[in-house]
Amino acid sequence: MAFFGLFGNDRAMADTTYSGRESASEKTARKRREAHHRNARAADRQGQAWEDAERARQDRRSRWGR
Repeated sequence: MAFFGLFGNDRAMADTTYSGRESASEKTARKRREAHHRNARAADRQGQAWEDAERARQDRRSRWGR
């Protein structure tokens, strides 16, 4: 738009043209946060499964303990 003689008007035009829309940087940050939470939940589930398996393994008697 600066080509048509609107030099220095970019911020004002962006405020009106894109009002109410999420910016690209906000969208990227939101997606990063959502992915982090997804990965944290998956890691928590994986850790819990490992803990359950390890506890079950320890509770079983070994062949040397008979």
